[in-house]
Amino acid sequence: MKRVTTIASLTAVLTGLFSTAVLAGDAISETTKQPINFNAIGMFVVFVVFTLGITYWAANRTKTTSDFYTAGGGITGFQNGLAIAGDYMSAATLLGLTAMMYTKGVDAYIYMIAFFVGWPIILFLMAERLRNLGRFTFGDITSYRLNQGPVRTMAAVSSLIVVCFYLVAQMVGAGQLVKLLFGLDYGVALVIVGALMMIYVTFGGMVATTWVQIIKACMLLFGGTLVMLLAMSQFGFSFEELSNRAIEVHKLGVKLLSPGNLLADPITAISLGLGLMFGTAGLPHILMRFFTVTNAKEARKSVLYASGIVAYFFNVVALMGLCAVIIVGTNPSFFEEGQIGGRIIGGGNMVAMHLAKAVGGDLLLGFLSAVAFATILAVVSGLALAGASAISHDIYSRVIKKGKASESSELRVSRFATITLGCVAVILGLLFEKMNVAFMVALAFGVAASANFPVLILSMYWKGLTTRGAIAGGYIGLFSAVTLVVLSKSVWVSVLGFAEPIFPYTQPALFSMPLAFLTVFVVSKLDNSEAAASERRAFDDQFVRAQTGVGAETAAAH
Repeated sequence: MKRVTTIASLTAVLTGLFSTAVLAGDAISETTKQPINFNAIGMFVVFVVFTLGITYWAANRTKTTSDFYTAGGGITGFQNGLAIAGDYMSAATLLGLTAMMYTKGVDAYIYMIAFFVGWPIILFLMAERLRNLGRFTFGDITSYRLNQGPVRTMAAVSSLIVVCFYLVAQMVGAGQLVKLLFGLDYGVALVIVGALMMIYVTFGGMVATTWVQIIKACMLLFGGTLVMLLAMSQFGFSFEELSNRAIEVHKLGVKLLSPGNLLADPITAISLGLGLMFGTAGLPHILMRFFTVTNAKEARKSVLYASGIVAYFFNVVALMGLCAVIIVGTNPSFFEEGQIGGRIIGGGNMVAMHLAKAVGGDLLLGFLSAVAFATILAVVSGLALAGASAISHDIYSRVIKKGKASESSELRVSRFATITLGCVAVILGLLFEKMNVAFMVALAFGVAASANFPVLILSMYWKGLTTRGAIAGGYIGLFSAVTLVVLSKSVWVSVLGFAEPIFPYTQPALFSMPLAFLTVFVVSKLDNSEAAASERRAFDDQFVRAQTGVGAETAAAH
């Protein structure tokens, strides 16, 4: 248990909640290759065959850019809520948070609750306006009344940085998971994930991506619930008995159910919180999901359903972690050389899998392993679609072609961009195999919170925003977030090998996000050009559209 450190636990939490296994490469870094798991491989093959059938069905429904980017706007609030929850409930949510609960107790649960702080922002401030103002990407909203070319370019650049860093971390995580759960080689995982991702997105677009995510979410909910119920049955479904016995055997004793000091440094804690809270509201693949529903009412429903589903799953994971303290933690067969309290076979993040085997045998272990790998596959599909839309819709169609590109040519560019992103992700995954990829997530959230969120929220709510202010603030947020992460311990010391970091904190949001907001405000206030005056006057029309949805895209008929 000592091998699972505080930092590893935090990275696991970060990973699980935001798509996903994004930090799986780091969160599951302490892994050893396990024997080939034929049950897991067989079940994963079944999942792949089923989802490829869905892709074939979706390909027949994907004829227009609206179909490709947003499933024609025909996804219901419940379906979209499941898909958004699927983005959150990743392999590392299952593995990392169970391990964190197993080692740190109630601190893990506090962190699960803390991640919900971002939901009210999306629900009350953004969901309705996103659906009413946007069409395919959040660049549609930020450039709604501003100069299309430079604003869309800035939005596309920041989106691609977020997507690319997520994709690389996902691919590294896929390799580590396959080595850990399937017993196959690292490179095999990259090729499988890359190839399937390109097939899902290229042929099925958002329809296939959404349904793959929904199926994966249902499988994860079913698998986790089954393990939890089987484990709880050993304690008569009594939480009191479970907690009392866990306190008796755990090294923390009564402190297992008392809050501790996971983050002793308050600056890092605040910066981490800001990055996660506002970074979520700036993630391009999350924002795209609000354009897939029929109207603003369904967009709000999406957030409510997603919140409920994720909350339920977090409670399942918490109970799994506590059950594992007794069922796994006191069984010498799950420890190397049979030494209870020593190193867990396969690494600390195998706790959930060992629990599944203890309560359900090899069959349940195989199912949960297949689901864990399927989560990464579903997440990278959403990321690839978000990256492709930034290239094809924002840059190609709106900037290069000035909005005059045909739908067929835009679809061709989208599919070419998807294939290119897939190839780049596989290559970078191979290059980064031995590297610590933790900084990539810090960078992705820093950019989302500092470059995307300020411009997006101000474009919806502040009449005084101008093109010059949006461009200046967006790029300042982007470059400051990137610079601070590079100068932090995550890159300056861990990757580049210097003795001491120049920037003392690992999370940039506390510094880069206020700087971005301040830059937007100052530059916009100082902009007295005629174009700026026209942009301010256009806010009233935008406000009516945001409130009423008059003129917004409707669902396509199929």
